[in-house]
Amino acid sequence: MPNTEENPKFREDEHIVENKELSIWEALIPVFALVAMLAYNVFVFGDDALSGSNQFILLMGGAVAAIVGFFNKVSYDQMIDEVAENVRSTTGALLILLMVGALSGTWLVSGIIPAMIYYGLQILNPTIFLAACVVICAIISIATGSSWTTAATVGIALIGIGEALGISLGMTAGAVLSGAYFGDKMSPLSDTTNLAPAMAGGDLFSHIRYMTLTTVPTIVVTLIVFIILGFTIDTSGVADTSSLLTNIGSTFNINGWLFIVPLVVIGLILKKAPPLMALLVGTLLGGVFALIFQPDIVANIGGGTALNFETGYKGIMNAITVDTEIATNDPALNDLFSSGGMSGMLGTIWLIVCAMVFGGIMDGIGALERITESLLKLAKTTFGLFASTVGSCLALNVTASDQYLAIVVPGKMFSKAYKERGLAPENLSRSLEDSGTVTSVLVPWNTCGAYHSSVLGVGVGEYFLYAIFNWLSPIMTLLFAAFRIKIKQLTTTAAE
Repeated sequence: MPNTEENPKFREDEHIVENKELSIWEALIPVFALVAMLAYNVFVFGDDALSGSNQFILLMGGAVAAIVGFFNKVSYDQMIDEVAENVRSTTGALLILLMVGALSGTWLVSGIIPAMIYYGLQILNPTIFLAACVVICAIISIATGSSWTTAATVGIALIGIGEALGISLGMTAGAVLSGAYFGDKMSPLSDTTNLAPAMAGGDLFSHIRYMTLTTVPTIVVTLIVFIILGFTIDTSGVADTSSLLTNIGSTFNINGWLFIVPLVVIGLILKKAPPLMALLVGTLLGGVFALIFQPDIVANIGGGTALNFETGYKGIMNAITVDTEIATNDPALNDLFSSGGMSGMLGTIWLIVCAMVFGGIMDGIGALERITESLLKLAKTTFGLFASTVGSCLALNVTASDQYLAIVVPGKMFSKAYKERGLAPENLSRSLEDSGTVTSVLVPWNTCGAYHSSVLGVGVGEYFLYAIFNWLSPIMTLLFAAFRIKIKQLTTTAAE
């Protein structure tokens, strides 16, 4: 996820609404209703469900939650206040989505993304491509602390390379997200990596060191699977890579100078510049480089035959704001070299706002607190405590549609229980990250799932199976708990 600068309200101080009159079954009514409505809606609309109908279903789920709230004496104002707080907390994410759309437009017309694909086709062999995606995205995400920025820059380019090589989009997206979330989870620059120990009452670097116990085996298994897939996938769909290179080279002016722009963006993020600022700089530099290196393309997008002030201005503004398609002699590349600009992100923004309405009402009526509290009562053993933590994180990612709530609420609810069991806070913070942070991208209506599927242009259903690191992480933390491997005690001498 983005760095803390993207979220003015750092979620560790978020309050949890309690409603003693609300029963667990009443709290679950909106969840059951939402799941049922979403299931039927997806059955009817299929992949088109995210075009708008799922958004309305989320609002209907919020309406069901509101009815439950009214019957339990929760005021309309309290529910609306929580909705407003939820929506406000996503302001940074929504602005980033718009800026990512703008950046992808100028990086396309400037030739930056085509250059990445052009050189990537020559460097990345299909056999090692998927494993290389994991490693590349992991390195970038550790350095930046942001899976979002990694996916929006390097991830988009790798998707293009994978498509050109004839590799499944779902496989490539799964590899990209596996690496991006490994880096996000382990980076001290990541806000979720800071948030988890803050909720559990632990130390940041102790938390990171303790996470390596489950995270390293998980990423190793992920790499092994992708290496095996690399030897088994059929890439015969692209018979002539040289033909693709020729078409890219004849359409764009490809050269190494284009890589200055992404290097500047990465440098700004490493210098802890606000990601919004870094993306804005990347967008503007992409526009300048487009005018310098791709004048004919810019003029054509601007509605003219030659570059001048008017066609240049219109061409860059169109690339930033609306759909842009660059024609080549290869139909496969025509689909590849297209961008929706800022307007292409509006559907995702719509989805996030509706998801926050549902999550806000659920929080406002006290349902989120009641569900988590009930899970806590089921934890009779140490493994049960870990399993309840994982279960509550997964449930909140599905119901609240927000990975921050999936860390904050269980973190607050389970912190006392871990201490009472004599367990160090690192156990809780690791479980929060293993299940809350990484699984958010597996839920289509979660902010992370909606963001990444939109940015990469690959549906959650397509990459779910291949996002190996993301769904394997909670399983790994449960295995460690079940076999009592490295369960750290509060006293340093009593570690198991």
